[in-house]
Amino acid sequence: MSRMVFLIGALTVFLCACTGSPASTINGDATSEWPTVGGTPSAQRYSELSDIQKNNVSRLRPAWTYHSGDLSKGDKQHGGTALEVTPIMVGDALYFCTPFNRIISLDAETGAERWKFDSKTDLTGVYTPVCRGVAYWHDQNAAAADKCRDRIFMGTVDAKLWAVDAADGLPCKDFGDGGHINLLDGIGEVRLAEYYPTSAPLVINGLVVIGAFVKDVQRLHAPSGAVRAFDTRSGELKWVWDPVPPDQHAVSANEVKQGATLTRGTPNVWSLMSADPERGLIYVPTGNPAPDHYGGKERGNMDYYGSSVVALDAATGIVRWHFQTVHHDLWDYDVAAQPVLFERNVDGKPVPALVEATKVGQVFLLDRTTGVPLFPVEERPVPASTVPGETASPTQPFATKPAPLYPLELSHADLWGLTGYDKGKCAAQFDALDYKGVFTPPSLKGILEYPGLGGGVNWGSVSIDPHRNRMIVNLQAAPFVIKLERREGYHGSSDGSDLVGFGPQEDTPYVVTRGPFLSPWKTPCIAPPWGKLVAIDLTTGERLWERPLGTLHNLAPLVGGMLKWGTPNSGGNLQTGGDLIFVAATMDRYFRAIDADTGNELWRYELPYAGNATPITYRVKPHGKQYVVIAAGGHAPLGTEPGDAILAFTLPD
Repeated sequence: MSRMVFLIGALTVFLCACTGSPASTINGDATSEWPTVGGTPSAQRYSELSDIQKNNVSRLRPAWTYHSGDLSKGDKQHGGTALEVTPIMVGDALYFCTPFNRIISLDAETGAERWKFDSKTDLTGVYTPVCRGVAYWHDQNAAAADKCRDRIFMGTVDAKLWAVDAADGLPCKDFGDGGHINLLDGIGEVRLAEYYPTSAPLVINGLVVIGAFVKDVQRLHAPSGAVRAFDTRSGELKWVWDPVPPDQHAVSANEVKQGATLTRGTPNVWSLMSADPERGLIYVPTGNPAPDHYGGKERGNMDYYGSSVVALDAATGIVRWHFQTVHHDLWDYDVAAQPVLFERNVDGKPVPALVEATKVGQVFLLDRTTGVPLFPVEERPVPASTVPGETASPTQPFATKPAPLYPLELSHADLWGLTGYDKGKCAAQFDALDYKGVFTPPSLKGILEYPGLGGGVNWGSVSIDPHRNRMIVNLQAAPFVIKLERREGYHGSSDGSDLVGFGPQEDTPYVVTRGPFLSPWKTPCIAPPWGKLVAIDLTTGERLWERPLGTLHNLAPLVGGMLKWGTPNSGGNLQTGGDLIFVAATMDRYFRAIDADTGNELWRYELPYAGNATPITYRVKPHGKQYVVIAAGGHAPLGTEPGDAILAFTLPD
């Protein structure tokens, strides 16, 4: 029970209306790659491959396992690692990055290492070393024998963008400074481990586009959250999106080249971007502007593009439209999930659409050419701030369809405990907080934030079967307590990270403390499930089914496997033409295959470490096997053991 307490404390299918036919599948003689983290620029996390089906998935077996050796439980130099990487597969090679920012290429069928590139990244001060993926580019104008005709791009936690030859892993000397670009150029003054990319760059039309993580709850004048586009061959800066309000001067690429500093304290783009190459648009999910839990007059109008989906012109970086999911974000409800593109059938006609799932547990369906909601979004009154100097937004957007994935307000009936004692303590804590629903502004008394800082839905995003317009999303509930305190009167601990503990929020009147909403026994104060898997019909907006995701196996001795309460989870899911969902993400280390029509579990395999990542699938050769691959390396802040494994599964001969 003690391990479970610690770990958890740390934190009916719709068929195509026009045909009624099942999903198309790829014949067994066709190859199938996975060239981007989301599978394609639209990021649907879907494959037509159907060799692995409901009637044979129980025979799925490991084909190979690769250990990179890049893991750490944390030391004085850096925190414990998180292996959240989604590999890509091009030709017959698998490419991925490690938490130490090494790029590795494997034979996609055997798992044999082909090459390894070591960026020699400085990890000092990094709270959680992580690299969620790399990007691939093929130069159509280069000759077959040219060096770096095919390139792999990676952002590092010491703020560099590398380009290496996909053939041998050697740096592309014509890119930037001998193979890399210093992403701190133009950012201005930066503190140790305060600014760096963690997600894969986006490659489109000869440009490599990248944002960066900016450490939370630190200071008002944090480093810029700008998005930049570089020439994929030379590394020349081509454009910058400086996310300031339209009435303020946005720093341009030319100004940066001349030594200008990008605007400080703006919303950043730390998660994955997606693209519509046909329309020449990039879709970026933004975070909230600094310093997270207090805005006031100090922040000004810097929220304009905060916690939004923003469509940028891929050639120029000019904003085409934006949709804000949270106004004047005071909760760290940044948009973490990658926008996912699909075609929605409306009156027999396809409408180019986009899904954005949020930490709040809302799902917004938008026309991706205009940003206009496809189902009504209501602006509803929400509580006012009680903090002197703060003015919370009087309304917030509420999606009507799909319905929220979690209730947007808790009551005493939703509180939980293993016994009456700890449930009573949770109730007393609940009553002592300011709480009036999901948009209760942070206060000096303290508020409950639910589903929590991590969501809801985080960077794992959603998958979409484009034939059935079926969305699958895995999400979690891990409520937090957020409390502001006057700076001059604060005498507590100054220990904290970008997730829990103390946050200085410099240049504002208030510091903040954050921590999970737990009982005296360190169990969540809300009833399970603490993680679940949900299916949504994107044509009607209705929920098809839902189920808990995860058990307490490996968390609670003896009885954990029987407690199907769901667990907090990190990572995404994959849908295939075999009408299967593949998902790990949970704390119990299981990798699962789920019937996409019913939600029933058909297969599971216990990984050596938790698979806090997103799986992929591919076929290398004509008449070859379908492989499913997952990174299993845990996530130290979530409480799962750090590891270093990449595993491939396939059907036996």
